[in-house]
Amino acid sequence: MLHRYADGVMGRADHHAGQVKGIALALLGAIIWRGEPGSVEIKQYAGGLANVLWVKIGGKRYAFAYNHETLKIEIRDRTQSGPALHSFDDQTPVAAVEATFRAL
Repeated sequence: MLHRYADGVMGRADHHAGQVKGIALALLGAIIWRGEPGSVEIKQYAGGLANVLWVKIGGKRYAFAYNHETLKIEIRDRTQSGPALHSFDDQTPVAAVEATFRAL
């Protein structure tokens, strides 16, 4: 399912969110690295995978979603409507992704 989600994210980024294509790959890698095994949740919507991914890191649940207003991918506290904790786009250094995930 994670593979289908990544494929969908990259396909949508080609059309709608080119400013997060590269960082999306870094975030997916970080989710695999730090996410608790078996904790990734990707809901289905209208027969396809939704744009939000949830994962537990260090016992805490985080939601990852693209914000259409800021044009960034956000890490949100627990739910997709929870407070945004971090945001990323292709201007974000990969080292910042690593540091952010290491601190979660």
